[in-house]
Amino acid sequence: MPVWIRNYVKILIAVCLVVSFCLVEGDAQTRRKKRTRKAAPKPVITNPTIAPPDATKTPADTGDVKIISTADPATKDSSSETLQGWKPKVTAPPPAEEDETSSTIKDLTNQVNRLNNKLSAMQEDDRYQLDMERLTRAEQRAEQLRGQLMDVQGKIADFEARLEQLEYALRPENIEAATQGYGSTRPEVARDTRRKQLESEKGRVQAQLTLAETSRSRLEVAVANADAEVDNLRAKLDQRRAQMDAQQNDAPARPRKP
Repeated sequence: MPVWIRNYVKILIAVCLVVSFCLVEGDAQTRRKKRTRKAAPKPVITNPTIAPPDATKTPADTGDVKIISTADPATKDSSSETLQGWKPKVTAPPPAEEDETSSTIKDLTNQVNRLNNKLSAMQEDDRYQLDMERLTRAEQRAEQLRGQLMDVQGKIADFEARLEQLEYALRPENIEAATQGYGSTRPEVARDTRRKQLESEKGRVQAQLTLAETSRSRLEVAVANADAEVDNLRAKLDQRRAQMDAQQNDAPARPRKP
């Protein structure tokens, strides 16, 4: 899976988490508003004032109308105390709504946990893929260095064989035999020229052999380091793969919906 697709999936999962929490909070606030009720105003009863009776005047003389209560005083006192001690009842939310809210929160928590587990698995997979790429590059580099080492070793063998040929050609009897066919009146000059040519070529081959041996030593060290890096990356990948397999085996099976 490309890296940009994985990043897009991570962003999408994070947005889903935020939207889920916002929906839960809005649902909870809506239910709290439904549960709260306004308290009913406390009823207040005021008794009318009754004027004391005047012994000298009668109701007909004064023209006032008296209100005579036929209720029992004890009944009035008890009803007044009952009204004064009355308080509005606060109804508790039905258990069905509480069960539904707790079930919703539990489901969202499980979804968040599953999403976190998926994110962790994707991160582990990304690290595993990165280590695989590093291992592939290290193996390719080791193979290239090993091929260069083989080429240098072949050149060293050629240089050593050429040096042996030059050593054999620089022998006096071989130089004399090589200059006999020149037909010169001064054979010593021909022999000296032949010797100088062979010695000059021998010096060049010796210098090339020295450089090749230096390159061989450097390449041997580089190949050893590359092989060590490959072994370390393989061990790391094996360990990571074992951990991922153990996590998958330890993860509880997801219950199936009825």
